[in-house]
Amino acid sequence: MGDTIFAAASAPGRAGVAVVRVSGPGAGGALESLTGQPLPGPRQAVLRRLAWEGEEIDRALVLWFPVPASFTGEDVAEFHIHGGRAAREGLFAALAALGLRPAEAGEFSRRAVENGRLDLTRAEAIADLVDAETPGQLRQALRQYDGALAALYEDWRAALIRALGRAEAAIDFSDDGVGEKEFMAAKNAAQHIAQQIIEHIDDSRRGEILREGLRLTILGPPNAGKSSLLNHLARRDVAIVSEIPGTTRDVLEVRLDLGGYLVQVADTAGVRDARDVIEAEGVRRALARASEGDLTLLLLDGSAADPYAGLPALPPADLTVWNKADLEFPAARQGLAISLKSGAGLGELMDALTAMVQARLDRSDGGPLLTRPRHRHALTQAYAALQHGLTAPADRPELLAEDLRLAMRQVGRITGQVDVEELLDFVFRDFCIGK
Repeated sequence: MGDTIFAAASAPGRAGVAVVRVSGPGAGGALESLTGQPLPGPRQAVLRRLAWEGEEIDRALVLWFPVPASFTGEDVAEFHIHGGRAAREGLFAALAALGLRPAEAGEFSRRAVENGRLDLTRAEAIADLVDAETPGQLRQALRQYDGALAALYEDWRAALIRALGRAEAAIDFSDDGVGEKEFMAAKNAAQHIAQQIIEHIDDSRRGEILREGLRLTILGPPNAGKSSLLNHLARRDVAIVSEIPGTTRDVLEVRLDLGGYLVQVADTAGVRDARDVIEAEGVRRALARASEGDLTLLLLDGSAADPYAGLPALPPADLTVWNKADLEFPAARQGLAISLKSGAGLGELMDALTAMVQARLDRSDGGPLLTRPRHRHALTQAYAALQHGLTAPADRPELLAEDLRLAMRQVGRITGQVDVEELLDFVFRDFCIGK
């Protein structure tokens, strides 16, 4: 790449320090032009006065990362300036005047991939590190950035290469008495890899849910206390609470940290036989959210004579909770009893919710989790190719070889070992500027 790019590598807005990163062949010249001094030693932070056309921009810490020992694999300069708008815009204007251009979203990480500094899974982990809200998300992103996922997929790709070599040998030496032996060795290897892939895929979407947030739906009839429960979980007034039935008409969501995991909790319209078109749409959305979510909490009025009266068919609940425990229940209730009015049972409810989330997302074997639909699609295609290859007869080793080649290509697409160009735009389109 011949051009040099720049961007803020820290969040916008007023701050004590802002970091501006420059990458490309012109990074060193820009650093010398703005400081009026020779380049500092590699990876040494030094204090320099920044100026352009006689106007002082700021006094900043600057760092120099010469090729190839930098994040992007190119010459990189960093300016740690004061975080005010004037200093930041003054530096941007000077860099643009020097012929540099603003970076596109994800362009720094993209250059790191293209220059061999990162594979695609580690590049995706950078985006996850930036977006991590909970310890669970952070742990998963760090593990992926450390290469655990890439190592697993590269092991499979290497094994597929070896199996393909044996299948090719079965083709080349079919008349020399070794063809059948090599064919069976390739087939056994394909079967073993296919089993590992399907076990990795069959993970109940743990990694993807951990990354995106587990979706918990609060479902129940009107006036059961769903909005009050949402406000309690969020520790703020998110939903309007009223004694008028049907106050909540749409789905309201809050993001919570439960046991170190991100949970998206949704308050929904009260489910019952709708009285009007708007309420009917609210009930439809409530049931749809519950059916599409990961966990459902059914909240019922424990003081009602018939708590299920007027309720339509509901999806199975993962936890049934009885509200209004401060009132006398007319019958024994199977489930957790709470009072959103007095606070009774709310601690036990939080413990139960946390345990549910941890049971859904914890993985006892400690293996790396599949984290993105892109990975799942590629592995599903690889598994299908291997399953098809296993049906190849011994006298047609070329069929097995072709399916092994397809599987190898699909696994390689995850880390970027093959077909990199067609993947880059998709992988980096959601990155922030400066990464």
